[in-house]
Amino acid sequence: MLKGRWRTSGGALLRVITVWAVSSLTMLALAGILPDFRLQSGPEDSITDTALTAAWGAGAFGLLSALVWPLLVRALLLVPALVLGLLVFFLNGSLLLVALRLIPAGGGSANPETAVVVAAVMSAVASATSTALAVGDDNAYGRRFSRLAGRRRGNGRGERRDGTPGTVFLQLDGVGHDVLLAAVRDGVMPHVAAWLGEHPTHRLTPWRTDWSSQTGASQLGILHGSSHDVPAFRWYEKDTGRIMVSNRPGSAAELQRRAVERTGDGGLLTFDGASRGNLFSGGADQLALVLSMAARRGRANRSRAGYFAYFSDPANAVRTVVSFVADVGREIGQSVRARLRGDRPRVGRGGLYPFIRAFATVVERDVVVAAVLGDMLAGRTTVYADLVAYDEVAHHSGPHSRDAMQVLARLDRSVGLIARVAELAPRGYRIVLLSDHGQSPGETFESAYGLTLRDLVRAGCGLPVPRRAGRTKSGAEARDAARHAVLGALHRPESEGPGERPAPGSDPIVLASGNLGLVSFPDVPGRMSRERIDGRYPALLRTLADHPGIGFLLVASEEHGSVVLGPGGSEVPVALLEDGGPLAGMGPGAADAVRRADAFPHVADIMVNSMYDPETGEVHAFEEQIGSHGGLGGAQSHPFLLSPLVLSAPAPDGGELVGAERVHRVLRRWLREGSGPQVPVRNGAREGERPPTYAADGVSPGACPAGSEAESS
Repeated sequence: MLKGRWRTSGGALLRVITVWAVSSLTMLALAGILPDFRLQSGPEDSITDTALTAAWGAGAFGLLSALVWPLLVRALLLVPALVLGLLVFFLNGSLLLVALRLIPAGGGSANPETAVVVAAVMSAVASATSTALAVGDDNAYGRRFSRLAGRRRGNGRGERRDGTPGTVFLQLDGVGHDVLLAAVRDGVMPHVAAWLGEHPTHRLTPWRTDWSSQTGASQLGILHGSSHDVPAFRWYEKDTGRIMVSNRPGSAAELQRRAVERTGDGGLLTFDGASRGNLFSGGADQLALVLSMAARRGRANRSRAGYFAYFSDPANAVRTVVSFVADVGREIGQSVRARLRGDRPRVGRGGLYPFIRAFATVVERDVVVAAVLGDMLAGRTTVYADLVAYDEVAHHSGPHSRDAMQVLARLDRSVGLIARVAELAPRGYRIVLLSDHGQSPGETFESAYGLTLRDLVRAGCGLPVPRRAGRTKSGAEARDAARHAVLGALHRPESEGPGERPAPGSDPIVLASGNLGLVSFPDVPGRMSRERIDGRYPALLRTLADHPGIGFLLVASEEHGSVVLGPGGSEVPVALLEDGGPLAGMGPGAADAVRRADAFPHVADIMVNSMYDPETGEVHAFEEQIGSHGGLGGAQSHPFLLSPLVLSAPAPDGGELVGAERVHRVLRRWLREGSGPQVPVRNGAREGERPPTYAADGVSPGACPAGSEAESS
C-alpha cells in the first residue's frame, strides 16, 4: 500500500516537472519568435540566465493558472457564455503579465497583445502535454477529468460500494432513426456502429412522437412524464395573454411546474441525478445549462454554474474558444460553397447564425461532455444530457447534408470518449443513446409559394398584406376569395367597391413550429369554433385547407365537436378520424395524435399542418428551416432509442413505442433494473413540493401521468 502511494506520488511529481519543462521551452521558443516578447533584462544576460527566466515565468504562470484562474471564472459566472469565452484570452494574458512581474530582477516583459498570444499557446501546450502523459495512466486520466468537471464529493473518490450500475442517457437532439441508420451504414459514426456490429452490445428501437414533434414536448414527457398541453414549440395562451416558447427560461420553468403538478412526481432524475444541457431539470440536484432553472438565483440552481466546471481550466477554455472561432469560419465557408453550387433548397445563414451554430457545436458540446465525464467519475447514479449540435446544423443545412454528417461524426467521437471514461468510473455504467425527434427535409413554405403562413392567413381574412405577398398567386387568390365571401355575406354587388371589411376584431396571432402552424384570435375568449370563424372570415378556412402547401387543419366545431379539414372540401369529425382521408400519408397513429392534441386546453383556434410528400419525405416549414420538425409528416416523427442489451426491451410485447410519456416509463423501468430494493424517490424536493417518499421498485406512486397505464416490467 505504502509503496503504491509513493509510486503514485512520484508519477504525479514527474508529470508536473515534465509539464513545467515543456512550458519553459515553449516560452523560450516564443521569446525567439515574437519581437515584443523578451526574457532578458539586458544584452549581458547569458543563455543560462534566459533559461532560468523562462523557468521562473512558466512556473509562476502555471501556479497562477492553477490557483487564481478558478476564482476568476467563478466570479464571472453571471457573464453570458459567449462573452466569457472571449474574456478567456484576455484573462489568460493578464495572468501571464502578472507572472512576468514575479520573475526575480524583472527579467521578462511583453505588451498586452503579445501576452494574450503567449498565454494561449502556453496553456494549449501544457494541456496537450498533461493529457499525453496521462494517457498511459488510468488514474491520472480519471483524476484529470474529475478535476475539469469539479464533481468530487462524499469521500472524495466518488466510490459506490453497493455495486449497482449507473445510467447515462445521451440525447442526440434531432437525430432521426433514419439518419442514425444512414450514419452507421456510411461509417460516419464508428463508435455507435461498433455497438450494433457483428457482436452487438446495444439494440436500436424506433419510437414515434406525438403531433408536436419537437424538443419541448418530447423532453418534458421524457424527463417529467407528461407532455400534456404542449401543442407546439410556441403557442398563444388566451387565459394569460402570453406566448409560450419552449426555449425561453420563463416558459420552460412554467411547463416544468405544470408537469410536476400533473404527475405528482419530481421527474426521472430525482434520485442522485444530473441534468446537463436540457430544457428541463428532470428533478435533478446537479444542474448545468438547464433552461428551466436559468432564471433562478442561488448557487444550487444557477444554470451557468456548469460553465465553471469546464472553464476553470484555462487550457480547456483556450481550446474551446479556438474551436469556436474555427467553427465560425467553417460555417461561413460551407455557406459560401452552398451558395456558389446553387444548392436547393437553401436558407439564409448569415448574421449571427455562424456564432449561434458554433455555440451549439463547440461550447455547449464541450461543457456538457465535460460535465457528464465528471458525473461518471463521481459515481452519480443517473445522468441525462442533451447534445444539440446536429439539430442546429440540420435546420439550416438539411438533415442529410454533408455539413450535418460532419457534426454527427464529431458527436460520435464525444460518445466514444464518454464510453472510454466510463471504464475508469468507480461504478459500472449503462450508456443509452436516444433522440427526441427527427427532422423532415423540404423547401420552406415562403420559398415555395412566395408568402408566409401569416401572409396567407391575413389575406384569407381580408387584412392588409405586404405587396410582395399580395402579388403572389396564393396571396391574390386568398384576397379575392376573402373579398367575394364578404360581399356575398353582406349581399352587396361587387360593383359597389372592394373596401368592405369583416367584423371588427384584433389581428390574428400566427405562430410557426416547423411545419406546424397555429392561428389564434386573441379577442375571442376560449377556443373559437369553425362557425364563428366562418361568420367573421368566411373565406379563411377554405383558403387554408385548399392551399397546395397545407395538408390539413384542425378546428373546433359547434356541431361536430372538432373537425379536420382537408383539400377539396373534405371534412371529418375528430371522433371519426382515421389515418386515411385528410391524414393520408401522414403515417400510422396520425389520427390518435390529432385527437390527443385536440383535447389540450391551449390548442390553437386553427392548427395547420403543412403538406407532406410520402415519395420525397418533404414538408414545408413555416419558418426558415430546410430541415424541420414540429408537426406530422415523415422522419421528424421517428426518433430512436439505442439501449444496452442488458436492459429489457423497450416494448416487451413487441408493439410500437408511441409518445414521450411512454418513453419516460421505459426509462423509469430501466433505472429500476439492477438498482436494488428501497431506492429513494424524491418528489421534487424543492420549493415546497412534497417530501421524499420511498418505493421498493424505485418508482413513486405518482410517477405516471394521470390516466395513463403503468409501464409493464
